[in-house]
Amino acid sequence: MSEHDHAHASHPAIIKRLKRAEGHLKSIIGMIEAGRPCLDLAQQLHAVEAAVTNAKRELIHDHIEHCLHDAEGPDGRAALAELKQLAKYL
Repeated sequence: MSEHDHAHASHPAIIKRLKRAEGHLKSIIGMIEAGRPCLDLAQQLHAVEAAVTNAKRELIHDHIEHCLHDAEGPDGRAALAELKQLAKYL
């Protein structure tokens, strides 16, 4: 199985969100190094955390919609087991 077997239409948008969060995180590191106030840092860290959480949620919901939604029989049981594993990350 190649790494592209699990690609979904939503992945480019998720990658874009994560790259934006990555840039934001780098700017926060610069803010810390510059001695910015803790309130400013906490607000910015909260924003990055929310961005990553939203990207994760979108990824999981997309997976549920496209990979688990139509599974039946033995595939359905495997899909349900996978859903249970994914749920701990929500």
